[in-house]
Amino acid sequence: MELSGEWRLQHYEVGQVPPLQLADAGLDDRFWITAAVPGDVHSTLIERKLIEHPYYGHNDIKCRWIEQKEWWYRTKFQLDEAPSQDERLELVFEGLDTFATIYVNGLEIGQTANMHRSYVYDVTRIANRGKNTVAVKFDPLSLHNRDKAQMQWSSYTKERPWIRKAAMNFGWDWGPRMVTTGIWGKVHLKRSKLARLDSVYARTETADKGMATVRASIEAKCFNRSVELTYRASLVDALGDTAAEAAGKLARSRAEVSLNIDHPELWWTHDLGQPYLYDLEVILYADGQETDRYRKPFGIRTIELLLQDEHGRHAFAFQLNGVRLFAKGSNWIPVDNFIGSAPDKRYTDLIELAVESNMNMLRIWAGGIYEKSFFYDECDRLGVLVWQDFAFANALFPDYNADFMDNVRQEAICNIKRLRNHASLAIWCGNNEIDWLYDMKSSDGDITCPFYGESIYHHLLPEVLEQYDDSRPYWPSSPYGGNDANDPEVGDRHNWQVWHGSVYPRKFGDRTMLDYSIEGVTFKNYKKDDTLFSSEFGMHASANRYTLEKYVPDEEFYWGSVEMAYRNKDTNHQKGILLMEGFTGIPSDIEEYMGFSMLTQAEGLKYGIEHYRRNKARTSGALIWQHGDSWPGTSWSLIDYELLPKASFYYARKFYHPLHLTLDHDPGEPLKLWVVNDRLQACSGKVTLQVYDFEGKLVRSLETAAEVGANTAVKLGEWEELDILGGLSPDRALVRLSAPGWDCEDNYYYLRDHKELDLPQAQLTASVDAELGVVTLRTTGAVARLVTIDIPQGNVRMSDNFFELLPGEPKSIKLRQADGQALLLDRIRIGALNAASTIPLFNS
Repeated sequence: MELSGEWRLQHYEVGQVPPLQLADAGLDDRFWITAAVPGDVHSTLIERKLIEHPYYGHNDIKCRWIEQKEWWYRTKFQLDEAPSQDERLELVFEGLDTFATIYVNGLEIGQTANMHRSYVYDVTRIANRGKNTVAVKFDPLSLHNRDKAQMQWSSYTKERPWIRKAAMNFGWDWGPRMVTTGIWGKVHLKRSKLARLDSVYARTETADKGMATVRASIEAKCFNRSVELTYRASLVDALGDTAAEAAGKLARSRAEVSLNIDHPELWWTHDLGQPYLYDLEVILYADGQETDRYRKPFGIRTIELLLQDEHGRHAFAFQLNGVRLFAKGSNWIPVDNFIGSAPDKRYTDLIELAVESNMNMLRIWAGGIYEKSFFYDECDRLGVLVWQDFAFANALFPDYNADFMDNVRQEAICNIKRLRNHASLAIWCGNNEIDWLYDMKSSDGDITCPFYGESIYHHLLPEVLEQYDDSRPYWPSSPYGGNDANDPEVGDRHNWQVWHGSVYPRKFGDRTMLDYSIEGVTFKNYKKDDTLFSSEFGMHASANRYTLEKYVPDEEFYWGSVEMAYRNKDTNHQKGILLMEGFTGIPSDIEEYMGFSMLTQAEGLKYGIEHYRRNKARTSGALIWQHGDSWPGTSWSLIDYELLPKASFYYARKFYHPLHLTLDHDPGEPLKLWVVNDRLQACSGKVTLQVYDFEGKLVRSLETAAEVGANTAVKLGEWEELDILGGLSPDRALVRLSAPGWDCEDNYYYLRDHKELDLPQAQLTASVDAELGVVTLRTTGAVARLVTIDIPQGNVRMSDNFFELLPGEPKSIKLRQADGQALLLDRIRIGALNAASTIPLFNS
């Protein structure tokens, strides 16, 4: 029974009313407000129009009072029959944020101190036949950290190291402080007779085309030791047929079983094959009577982390089913600051967008949460690997405190047991940036204390994983490895040379240096990075117009306004200006800011990721910071808060494509043509390089034969810039790469930075077929740079956007609104950087 019916919510000053009075089963709570569970206090108050939406303007500041109050939830449930002697009734909370006291029928049954875990309470003896009452009191955080020693280092606030709660709630460099509270996970009653399953742990031991072996560990809780416990375990294929089966007895409530599958269907990432899922079913019997059942999807696959290549050199590469893959993806932050109220569809939308942009891995960042189970279900279904950080980010943590360490241990056990059966889960990682930043801050003298927290990542977590999940790799931190944890020669790396201006190379103990200059922050520095695996890197871009206009007051919607600055939570706003100054020039108004920042981010990520992919013999992954937004701000995201992709997302569809044509070129340097093939099949054919002037005239065309092996990157040829241009000025040249007959995207390159281009005015025209949701665009007079289609509504998907358009080559774009709403095609805006911002539309 899920307790998702009517809940009531009310707040009090701390200690204003005795707790037992508010927990009493007979309390009249009809004047309390109704609240959704799962959910949170903020979302309830927004829905009841008791607070202005915190994402609009500066309204988040007006909501700070919420975190100072004591909040109470209450609900009732009905039992037709009280539990019998052989039954157990358990009350399960999947997520409580954060310091809660739980009462059933006026009796206190437990207290919590961790947002990141579930809690189970045996209520067999206190549940009544008929009506029962549950009450949950949430304390303000200040009651639990005000007497604690402050850590010398904790990014953004010193209050969070003792509190096991999503770090981003306290504010980060892409989002505001929004300290939530409430019942953020599902609440349900579980009634069991004689025994119940406590744990089913399944992992693939071996797998190839001929045979796979899946080992399952079964644990049960028995309420009557006189009964005999037996089980039946099976794997059921997509047609409903049993692929493997075993049965037996449980000894001391445990059993180990091997399931052998002939000619198995393996689980692959969507770019390499089918993410095939069986159903794993375990049925528990007590004296022959079924008493519990587990049934969930299960993918058969092997996953390894290669730290050496075949020549004994350092590597950092994931190997799926024996295939070394290039991890293409992004970093995942919580989908909303109001985590508890975020709908499942928001997860589906964002993961589907990852697949649409050819990503095969998402990294769950340590400053958020261990994601909801639905997230991993969707990654299993859609074929996306998950890099899972444990929830420790950018701070020292009090590992010298026994109670804190026990809390952390229980958190780790809970989440490992919950997530370990997911095929998508590829790696556990101890923390985000703590090992790296501790060394830098101690080298600079900012930290003089021991490395508090070190024993968590280097002792506690590996010990717990050895006991509860030995089936996938563990990595202590990200970045980690080498002489300086961010060493490109060992392990994974975060490239914050670009954007943050970090100066490298660096060794352990060296003082840190920052270079806030055009040369220091430019994305051209990506090409200096020969990392083994780039697990975090990126740069800002504006949100889309609709998102900004929805949350920024009209009078503040201009470049340089206080409100626009408030959307940017980074420490130094000069970085983004320097990046644009170096590539596009500094914007003069809001229109140029949106276009210039979008273009800089998109071209910068393309520049870096194509470098990493050409280097795939050494580099094995590129995970962009970041995938989406938790609020409507200016950030590193590819997709803004209203689920509208930025230019970089549409670029990613192309630069992450499994078969990719790429040009290695810098001004004045030769043009080097490459093909990157991440697929498991070789390809052969012709690759064409064409040079156009900005009026669309074809100046030069050459064709080269290509034989590209499976899972390789191949350089096809090299030409001097002067030779390839045939007298055309490089600031008036556009290069197109194409491969007729291949399943790959055309790729376009300008040979100079945008601010140096001599772009004529383009004349755009468009026609719309409202019935089909298709817009067809044409340009005359000149190439149209970064053609942008803008519709004032959220969650709009397009077959392409932010693209180059050549004269004489019309392009049709398919549009849809992913929530099923009608498209507002009568309010469409279409423009380009070198064209008018709006053009007339004609019905086709």
